[in-house]
Amino acid sequence: MRSYGRAAALAVLLLAVFPGADARAQSPPDVLLADATSRDASLRKEIDARKAGTAAVPLLTRARTLTQTYRDLAQLFPRDGVSDDALWQGASLAADAYWEFGQPEDRATALTILRTLQTRYPGSPFLKQVPSLISRLTAAPVARIPPPPVPVATPAKATAAVIALMAIRREVLPDALRVTLELEGEAVFSDERMEAPARVVVDLQNTRVVDALKDATLTFPDDVVRQIRVGRQQGAATRVVLYLSGAQRHSVYAMYSPYRVVIDLERSVAAIKSTTNAQPALAPKLVKAPAPKTTVVADTSDTTSTAPAPPVANMNGSFSLSRQLGLGVARIVIDPGHGGHDPGAQARGLTEADLTLDIALRLEKLLLKQRGVEVVLTRRTKTYVPLDERTAMANRAAADLFLSIHANASADDRARGIETYFLNFSSNAAAEAVAARENAGSNRTMRELPNIVKAIALNNKIDESRDFAAFVQDAMFERLQRANRTTRNLGVKQAPFVVLIGATMPSILAEISFLTNSREAAWLRTSRYRDQLAEALFNGVMKYQTSLKASQRVAER
Repeated sequence: MRSYGRAAALAVLLLAVFPGADARAQSPPDVLLADATSRDASLRKEIDARKAGTAAVPLLTRARTLTQTYRDLAQLFPRDGVSDDALWQGASLAADAYWEFGQPEDRATALTILRTLQTRYPGSPFLKQVPSLISRLTAAPVARIPPPPVPVATPAKATAAVIALMAIRREVLPDALRVTLELEGEAVFSDERMEAPARVVVDLQNTRVVDALKDATLTFPDDVVRQIRVGRQQGAATRVVLYLSGAQRHSVYAMYSPYRVVIDLERSVAAIKSTTNAQPALAPKLVKAPAPKTTVVADTSDTTSTAPAPPVANMNGSFSLSRQLGLGVARIVIDPGHGGHDPGAQARGLTEADLTLDIALRLEKLLLKQRGVEVVLTRRTKTYVPLDERTAMANRAAADLFLSIHANASADDRARGIETYFLNFSSNAAAEAVAARENAGSNRTMRELPNIVKAIALNNKIDESRDFAAFVQDAMFERLQRANRTTRNLGVKQAPFVVLIGATMPSILAEISFLTNSREAAWLRTSRYRDQLAEALFNGVMKYQTSLKASQRVAER
């Protein structure tokens, strides 16, 4: 998976996508790749024509931006035939940038992309050329005077220095094992499942490890992760490898305040039965670092501080335009999912549509008690409202926030927990499945795909939506775990929900529990639990509002 930074990196590319009938006759990946290679050819001509002594920084900036676009294209369409082509083009451009401008960072980027190509696409015709290019890149360094440092064109890299991996925690859950990588700030990461031996590999870009974790190997006597290894990659990157035994599905996602990467690994049925009578316990201390801030320990819970983030800065340390302008929150649109002929998820007589409406009305009562807050509901009855009309209603109401409430479902009746989404391209298979289910009621057609892709990629509220999602997710888990100790924190995720597309304000979708889990469905039937869900959502909204600034003004009607 790739972090939220993909959408911003793709924005430049997507501005020119699908201009006419010829483009629409091709698939989106083909058109995207054709546009990128066209710009690649123009850039190379400018580089070749550059005279000695002229400024190199603008050209190198463009080369790095385009290299990242190739990588994003491969990750956005991993199963399409253009993916290996995009990786080869990106590696070649990064290599040429290194030979032209002499900065080691570009060599490291080229080598990383080439290894990704070898791992993910073993049948690619480009593999025959990879060894030769690697040999040239690993030969003697290019003897050039490097130009001044150039900021990378993705948000996460442009706003942060090298991030430290501070700690690794291992937590035993009833039917899963959780490994948490604690970092001192936000970092771009990717993960991959490999076999022979079975392992999950997590690559953290632009990171270093504290002394206590340098080349560390952590071993455990039981459960689905028997060993964790930490190592360095080319350039400023860290690789964490989890060696598995009896693990089924896994998910990797980010959590905020503080920032951490969480890996959940589900046990096989046999492994779950063997631990049924055992109480959930935490692993002993893994590594002890010399300073308090670099201690690697196992905590007793996954809760985070209830204090809101400091005002002004976003959680990733940057300053969104909203925060630069000192904007606050006054009018909130609450969207109860589904309704009418679309009941949403169903289980044992309980429907998602009825449940979300009830919780939305409870949340409205809490919000209206706050000074200077107005509330708009997209529906107050069991009527059906089209997905795109819900966002349009929020835009017409000049809303400051948009919160869509949903209940989750899964073919696996053991799935449980809460998760919160913001608008972006899906980062893993689980998010893809949730988006497909929630978008099933959309009336949009295939011809609208280009505009939808553009709208997602050009989403300029991504920083605030991600922060809003983080506050709501943390508030839900903090509140609900008191009542239901078995609830799981599934984290903040990203997916292309139709109901969020086109919103002009920070927008999120909260999956409050799984209707298909018998225990969570039983909780959801009770008025008390619904009150607690409404309180949790209220707390998240208020904490996000406080992170911006207290708004004492009622929005103008």
